[in-house]
Amino acid sequence: MYAIIETGGKQVKVEAGQEIYIEKLAGDVDETITFDKVLFVGGDDVKVGAPFVEGATVTGKIAKHGRGKKIVVFKYKRRKNYRKKQGHRQPYTKVVIDGINL
Repeated sequence: MYAIIETGGKQVKVEAGQEIYIEKLAGDVDETITFDKVLFVGGDDVKVGAPFVEGATVTGKIAKHGRGKKIVVFKYKRRKNYRKKQGHRQPYTKVVIDGINL
């Protein structure tokens, strides 16, 4: 069985036991978190939400918080002596999915 949840403005397909990296969530490590914005539940019994599946939740456990690889943002305008270099590291949360509840 799998589900599609919405978190951090993105849609993520999850299964029980899977590790996912999502936008940073408030919470401590080893804290249980519940996702109630379930858009779709698939498997033997398919349920499609409008927009969310009623009564369906996905539970997970926060494994760690971290920051992604550095990306370089470089703005440049030719012939104008304009250069701007900036770095960015996006924070993330690693979540281990415990189960899908209907």
